[in-house]
Amino acid sequence: MDELVLNDIWDLREYERRRNEYRSWIMERKRNRRVALGDFVTLVFENRDTVKFQIQEMVRAERMISDEQVQGELDIYNALIPATGELSATLFLELVDEESLRNWLPKLAYIERSIELHLGGEDGNAKVVTCFPEKAHEAMLTREDVTSTVHYIRFKLEGPDIESLRNGGGTLVANHPYYKATTELGRQVVDQLLADLSG
Repeated sequence: MDELVLNDIWDLREYERRRNEYRSWIMERKRNRRVALGDFVTLVFENRDTVKFQIQEMVRAERMISDEQVQGELDIYNALIPATGELSATLFLELVDEESLRNWLPKLAYIERSIELHLGGEDGNAKVVTCFPEKAHEAMLTREDVTSTVHYIRFKLEGPDIESLRNGGGTLVANHPYYKATTELGRQVVDQLLADLSG
């Protein structure tokens, strides 16, 4: 994993000069990393560039000027950069009103363990790779009786799995008792994921 370091993060003045162009560039890249899964679950597959953008935006929003402050953000967000052979995603529950939050958050406990990547095969013969929570954030976000609207998850793929993704694409599946959904990954998304898997 190619972690970000202090010298990778622009200071506030430099970022303000670059922000509009950089933000447009990142949004274009994220377009093929954002996958809707059913009515209100979205996954954004993270890489070094998307993580750098998150850190830059946090530094800007919090007006961070010390190395110690920025290093704190690096320590938190570097965990989202995928290692070789892994995919890293931020899972969003896009629930926008209080009634939906009250209704769904208790039902969807452990949603962060129920997302699957199906590779190759048909009629039940697909290889199923189940996600797992990102360790550094699991203790903060996993609860037995209610879930958070944001989770950080990973998928670990072996060599044959990567070839299956390359040659046959993949399908994301939400396999939770209260939430079932399926989305086939488009070729542009697959290409982004293959780049992440290669490190």
